[in-house]
Amino acid sequence: MSSIRPRRSMLYMPGSNARALEKGKTLPADALILDLEDAVAPDAKVAAREQVTEAVRAGGYGHRELLVRVNGLATPWGYDDLVAAATSGADAVLLPKVDSADMVRQVEAVLDAAGAPADLAIWCMMETPRGILHAEEIACASPRLGGLVMGTSDLAKDLHAAHTALRLPLVTSLGLCLLAARAAGVAIMDGVYLDLSDDEGFAASCKQGAELGFDGKTLIHPKTLAAANEAFAPSDDEVAFSRKIIAAHAEAEAAGKGVVVVDGKLIENLHVENAKRLVALAEAIAARR
Repeated sequence: MSSIRPRRSMLYMPGSNARALEKGKTLPADALILDLEDAVAPDAKVAAREQVTEAVRAGGYGHRELLVRVNGLATPWGYDDLVAAATSGADAVLLPKVDSADMVRQVEAVLDAAGAPADLAIWCMMETPRGILHAEEIACASPRLGGLVMGTSDLAKDLHAAHTALRLPLVTSLGLCLLAARAAGVAIMDGVYLDLSDDEGFAASCKQGAELGFDGKTLIHPKTLAAANEAFAPSDDEVAFSRKIIAAHAEAEAAGKGVVVVDGKLIENLHVENAKRLVALAEAIAARR
């Protein structure tokens, strides 16, 4: 649990915007997606690639996890994006519109050939119906697989689904990807919330994402960072109760007992494991302050 990495907030940054890339060094985001795909016009993609790889190599991003969202291998830019990212020093490459495990393995082969270090992770955008149906095999496709990112905007479009407050049209897709990520032992990020004027709706979306089990939220504006960081962090009460559980269970074990009652609740090993995860996450977050 000591190696747990907070991913409460993952902010998209347009790779063609040098000012935004610089600003990312000062923002309270756990992770940044330096975007070469949707956020960059075709005639700016080559320049954006050079700018992003130069920014990553220059450093200065501190604890922030850096993902480079590349263009797909089927595009004119995808292969060169991967080669450039392979030795840039980024933490991960983020692949758009992943439909199959084969797609992941093709990217893995390109990265290996380009000299990517073993710790360069592959993350996958889950944003197509076919990708959702293959979520389990995608999540287990490579030792480099680090996480899944829900692309709920593209997914809703392809499903002909409505964007509703409770996201019921997307619940099946969200659940399948959560199951796949947890079964594979990789991270998973919730999709973006598009209405920047709706603070209440954004907070509700974060709360729902945390309750479903996502590690954090992908974001499109820095003003949403604080709310996401709060929603996906354990509360003080949760941490205090978790510490109480851990201590009580340890005391019970020392006395030869398998279970213990804490504040009227029966505590078993599964509760202790979750308590240790929450405490480790809280400690990792506190260390960043």
